Amino acid sequence: MLLQYLRRQYKLLLFLAASAAIFAAVLSLYAYPAEAVGYAALLCIVLGLIFFAVGYAGFLRRHRELERLRESVHEAVLPLPPARSTLEADYQALLNAVCVHRAKLLTQSENKRQDLLDYYTLWVHQIKTPIAASRLLLQSGGETDREALSAELLKIEEYVKMVLGYLRLDSDSTDYVLRRCALDDVIRASLRRYARLFILKKLTLEFHETHRVLLTDEKWLEFVVGQLLSNAVKYTPEGGSVRIYPDGETLAIADSGIGIRSEDLPRVFEKGFTGYNGREDRKATGIGLYLCKRVLTNLGQGITIVSRPGQGTIVRLLLHDGRQVEE
Repeated sequence: MLLQYLRRQYKLLLFLAASAAIFAAVLSLYAYPAEAVGYAALLCIVLGLIFFAVGYAGFLRRHRELERLRESVHEAVLPLPPARSTLEADYQALLNAVCVHRAKLLTQSENKRQDLLDYYTLWVHQIKTPIAASRLLLQSGGETDREALSAELLKIEEYVKMVLGYLRLDSDSTDYVLRRCALDDVIRASLRRYARLFILKKLTLEFHETHRVLLTDEKWLEFVVGQLLSNAVKYTPEGGSVRIYPDGETLAIADSGIGIRSEDLPRVFEKGFTGYNGREDRKATGIGLYLCKRVLTNLGQGITIVSRPGQGTIVRLLLHDGRQVEE
């Protein structure tokens, strides 16, 4: 430790030695007695040693303080010693700001990791159901069973599509491509995808064309419409109906399903919230509507839901920048 301090203070030591030598040389030129010159030089050396000892003691104290701070490096705010100057206080404030920001980033990273872990755990349990149903249908092999098998495979595809959307939504490489597209084409593509589910549940479909063109991301908008149709099919009993129609500035998707309780409506867009229906059904992830809300917000659009238990649900998409298609 002493050698380190000497290497750190070598310029000061050289300066003191040079000063003592100059002082002695000047006094000797005036024919001062050697004893007086030696005594003056000795006093300079003693004074230098005193300053050296005081500086070395401060160096040791600072070294111990830094070692203690190194052990506390994981804390949000470091227990720094009192600042000895304005500049040192500025450095301490900067260091504390860096520590607070680092702790914030670590907390965000841990929360995101925990969210992914919770979602994957739920997703794995849920996807087991259509996989097990597919195995049973393959064993029977009837014509009706093949249609049901196709429906189960569609559910698996939707689960995979949802988890990919969940991962890509917060990614830095989210590929939004804005261009003009016909809203009716987006709706028809989703309806074709879910046609088997409509047929298997004997649901009545009523689709009124919107004749609108939007400046949006066609792929992500189709993802949103698909999620809403999936919910409509899932929560509408056999023989029910689903309506898709323009309603002023909005696109409405209405079903005659089981509806949503009034106390659950304010929270349906929260991540992981399943509400009473999700707890009863035990197949809800609480992610679908959350993703729809996030995607539409990123696209500069909106979404609202009204519902009554036992009477159905109406989801309205507020799609801006739309114009009528020339017929």
